Amino acid sequence: MKTDILEILNDKESISVDELAAALGKESSKDFSSLVKTISQMERKHQIRFDDKGRIELYEKKKQERLTLKGVFHAHKNGFGFVTLNEEEDDLFVGRNDVNHAIDGDTVEVVITKVADRIKGTSAEAKIIDILEHSLTSAVGQLVLDEEKPKYAGYIRSKNQKISQPIYVKKPAMVLDGTEVLKVAIDKYPTKKHDFFVASLVDVVGHVNDPGIDVLEVLESMDIVSEFPEKVLEEAERVPEAPTESDLAGRLDLREEITFTIDGADAKDLDDAVHIKRLKNGNFELGVHIADVSYYVKEGSELDKDALNRATSVYVTDRVVPMLPERLSNGICSLNPNVDRLTQSAIMEIDAKGRVVKNTITQTVIKTTFRMTYSDVNDIIAGNQEKAEQFKAIVPSIDSMVQLHEILESMRFKRGALNFDTNEAKIMVNKEGRPVDIVLRQRGIAERMIESFMLVANETVAEHFAKLNLPFIYRIHEEPKAEKVQKFIDYASSFGIRIYGTANSMSQQALQDIMEAVKDQPYEDVLSMMLLRSMQQARYSEHNHGHYGLAAEFYTHFTSPIRRYPDLLVHRMVRDYSKSKEIAEHFEQVIPEIASQSSSRERRAIEAEREVEAMKKAEYMEEFVGEEFDGVVSSVVKFGLFVELPNTVEGLIHVTNLPEFYSYNERTMTLQGEKSGVVFKVGQQIRIKLVRADKATGEIDFEYLPSEFDLVEKTGKSGRGKSGRKRRREDDKRSHSSKEKGYRDKKDTKSKKGKSQKAFYKELVKKGAKHGKGRRKGRRAK
Repeated sequence: MKTDILEILNDKESISVDELAAALGKESSKDFSSLVKTISQMERKHQIRFDDKGRIELYEKKKQERLTLKGVFHAHKNGFGFVTLNEEEDDLFVGRNDVNHAIDGDTVEVVITKVADRIKGTSAEAKIIDILEHSLTSAVGQLVLDEEKPKYAGYIRSKNQKISQPIYVKKPAMVLDGTEVLKVAIDKYPTKKHDFFVASLVDVVGHVNDPGIDVLEVLESMDIVSEFPEKVLEEAERVPEAPTESDLAGRLDLREEITFTIDGADAKDLDDAVHIKRLKNGNFELGVHIADVSYYVKEGSELDKDALNRATSVYVTDRVVPMLPERLSNGICSLNPNVDRLTQSAIMEIDAKGRVVKNTITQTVIKTTFRMTYSDVNDIIAGNQEKAEQFKAIVPSIDSMVQLHEILESMRFKRGALNFDTNEAKIMVNKEGRPVDIVLRQRGIAERMIESFMLVANETVAEHFAKLNLPFIYRIHEEPKAEKVQKFIDYASSFGIRIYGTANSMSQQALQDIMEAVKDQPYEDVLSMMLLRSMQQARYSEHNHGHYGLAAEFYTHFTSPIRRYPDLLVHRMVRDYSKSKEIAEHFEQVIPEIASQSSSRERRAIEAEREVEAMKKAEYMEEFVGEEFDGVVSSVVKFGLFVELPNTVEGLIHVTNLPEFYSYNERTMTLQGEKSGVVFKVGQQIRIKLVRADKATGEIDFEYLPSEFDLVEKTGKSGRGKSGRKRRREDDKRSHSSKEKGYRDKKDTKSKKGKSQKAFYKELVKKGAKHGKGRRKGRRAK
């Protein structure tokens, strides 16, 4: 019937339901009811649609007439949002009254309501006219009992702040008391008539007082699941505990090399080891040996399919959600000392300038001599004699590694690699999962040294396959967009730093010079973070576009197949390409989807890590409400300023909580008091009081306290030429920033579209009685 309907509509601009029934010979009550159901299904699948006169037409015809666009909606918690069309196009702003019940992540159809104005710096605006695909299929939250809706067990509110509507849960067979944290499957989405979700119970995740339930709730809400399916675990159990002699066949035997791992003290999945020696010509031989996970995780197996679905391990506070079962990651794929392990190795000859002059990328077998920790290696480098004596067999190797690391680091800097070292927090929690301290992670020479070796191995493997011109997966980092670079330039200029170059032609070396100029300044960390925010997000791709941040022409991920799927894929290609180049067509087909999936899962993992970190930081700060601190202004925006404390905790001082009216200068990105002349700018010290810390939202609010840190500049004609109030009026006239637009959207307008879809179909089914042979058939059709 669907095929017949499409054929008829190909020949006609539009057709009424009655005309369609006649054309198809579906005029009997039974047939007409079936036709209506088919029409409804086709409309939902966007094959057909109704025009303003209630006539049916092809969806694509209408789409062309309305010049619609397809994209992904990104919601803001205040109701408005943005639609991303593709990587190249700027996002479209969607006001809160034009969202049309779309949810964060939905694939939507939009029409442009206002074009972008490059002169004023305003973005294009759009209205969502249809939701093509819902992204939200499940949700997690604590059950709230609701007697007003006895039809349901109650409702949950999602941890996702971008979802404001309650999610009502159908009554299950079990009795619920309101202490449960539930995982539910979404059955119905909000509409104009019912501004709430309806869902069915999938699982009871836990109860509100269970230790660690808060973190588990965040992870479950993002479908990051710790448990592995039974089939995956069964397959993992069949993997042997040690390699056999037949497993070693055809591998380069490196068991006599002095090879060791260097990891954090609490690491259990040791997936990389190194060896080093000086050659007769003065060059270094560096071997980077990575656990050969792909040997055990075969393409298309249950282990492989589940690993691709996860695509990455997720690290949050006190736990890890691994990509692979523990039997592999902590067992045969972990490079434990003094046991044979299968690896894939990048063995590189590197000269005194840091250039890789020769390389071998192959399958190997190794036996590590020591399981070293970063702290032990740092102690040896610092001259600790006790540690040097304990590990004397590898001290010469460590000395050579330090030399090579300095060469590689210098080489990367000379070619323009950017250093994004920012303060990173480590949240310490007790057995109940409550945060007890926030400390800064320390990065010594050992940490940076291993990073240098992993980077050069990743570059070498990427260049090797790029020059073979074979299908391959790259880790790319494209050039930053000019408008973001301009914002960074404005930030840097506000500190009196001389800038060479423009936003459209800013070299990595020029950015390096800026960061060098602010070294050891109070605002160094803030500016480093601003530079990082101005960059595009790195991602995986089948096309090689280089890595801007590393100033590398070729780059991939080869060194962590236990916790990243792209690395596992690279290992698979190393093995398969060594056997035959004919498999290239297969990899050409699968790489784009794997790259997209891996990039998407990586963003999900980052979001989960950030949400848990914000939640735990807010929970930690709850006991300090009312106390005073000294911090640094990390960001200034129209609605206030963000302040960061030495322990990396960041909070907001909203403009409405400042003691007077403060005007915002968009060019210098500063706020200035109209009467006092007090100025807030990025990087300056400030005294604050903690007034609110909300674990549920992860939000922290500060209150400004006058102090000796305050900066005062003249206002009015003797200063910037205009009073704050006059400047405010002019700014308001020009203002078109998307964030502010979200706060002053137009009032809701009542839809003039007429009957609801449900009512429309009911009426159609009623009409079916006219085509039948009696009243009873009409009732049955209804």
